[in-house]
Amino acid sequence: MTDIRPQDTITIHPSVLLTTAERAATNVKGVSRMGNIPDVVVNLFRGHPQGNGVVLDLDKDKTVRIELYLVMMAGIDMVQTSKLVQQAVTRSIQDLVGMTVRAVNVHIEDVDYVSAEQPG
Repeated sequence: MTDIRPQDTITIHPSVLLTTAERAATNVKGVSRMGNIPDVVVNLFRGHPQGNGVVLDLDKDKTVRIELYLVMMAGIDMVQTSKLVQQAVTRSIQDLVGMTVRAVNVHIEDVDYVSAEQPG
């Protein structure tokens, strides 16, 4: 194995963080899909990386705060599901990307009753 020299760098594009957070969140049972980021948040976080229901606040010290906007399935414990989402997203970012997660804030934007009524 080759040693990494001090002048070598590794750059991870913010889209990798956005995709990782989205995938981790939507893989939690009870999450129907990503929600829409409200316009006021889009304006507030202008210049911050944003994706499908995800807003990142990156610090120079290589830490990240993640805002997630989700649609939950009906009939689930939304608080417990949100905690599971926070754990899954934190674990994914730290394990796959190696960044420290300062916070994962979950915003439940809607409830999906249609998916809850479908058999299967």
